[in-house]
Amino acid sequence: MSAVSEILSIGETIQIYFDGMHQGDTARLRKAFHADAFLFGYYHGEFSRISLEEWMAEVEGMAKPSDSGEKFDMRIVATDITGPTATVKVALLYAGLRFTDYLTLMKFDNTWKIINKSYHHD
Repeated sequence: MSAVSEILSIGETIQIYFDGMHQGDTARLRKAFHADAFLFGYYHGEFSRISLEEWMAEVEGMAKPSDSGEKFDMRIVATDITGPTATVKVALLYAGLRFTDYLTLMKFDNTWKIINKSYHHD
């Protein structure tokens, strides 16, 4: 695949992630993430390390941003690809907080999956 094709393919995975976040749709989020993914970050100043399954339970228990009238404000800031690995920096509004996420992706059977999410919010 060409570099442009890889960027477009990664962009598709990130769009699934964005849509899943905005709509609180865990089925979409599961499509974007590898089943063994972990999330690390600071939420309200406290360090958090949780599995994908723990995070899915949290997402299911939260109000959906799309239902609360929160505008869709999510974008890719930077993408870096080396072979079947990539990092994507994204900026997003979620539950009234401005997050910066650093997503690590790997390519499995021609599909990019998020294997790690590190985040911070202002």
